[in-house]
Amino acid sequence: MIAAPMPRSVAWLGYAGLLPFVALALACLLDASHRAGWQHHALNYGAVILSFVGALHWGFAISAHAMSERKRRACYAWSVMPALIAWLALMLDPFAASAMLAAGFALHYVQDWRLVRHAGLPAWYLPLRLRLSLVAIVSLLVTGLAPR
Repeated sequence: MIAAPMPRSVAWLGYAGLLPFVALALACLLDASHRAGWQHHALNYGAVILSFVGALHWGFAISAHAMSERKRRACYAWSVMPALIAWLALMLDPFAASAMLAAGFALHYVQDWRLVRHAGLPAWYLPLRLRLSLVAIVSLLVTGLAPR
């Protein structure tokens, strides 16, 4: 891992990306009359972001020159899985969809953890991904478990 401070823009953008997760989860809890709509928006946002984080591994496979060819192929293969998980989740009821998206974020973190030693990523990457993933997972579970 590369020892360098996290750029401010990365922190701001990463944490700002959590605002829709948190706001929509709270809306699901606090606005029962529009809960179905809030859940719909939260699940769609979760699917988009899960697809986005999957694409990171495609980028790492392209740019990590020291990565073995076997690991590179694994990154390419994994990079499309979050989008497929997200797409399938959107076909499910809100409870199952939120669970599937949350599981997708957890699986993706495991893949990040496996990748970090092969891709020459900065030391701040994995702790940031953990924080972002945990907030996304909790928010999605709150969204799916909101009383009906």
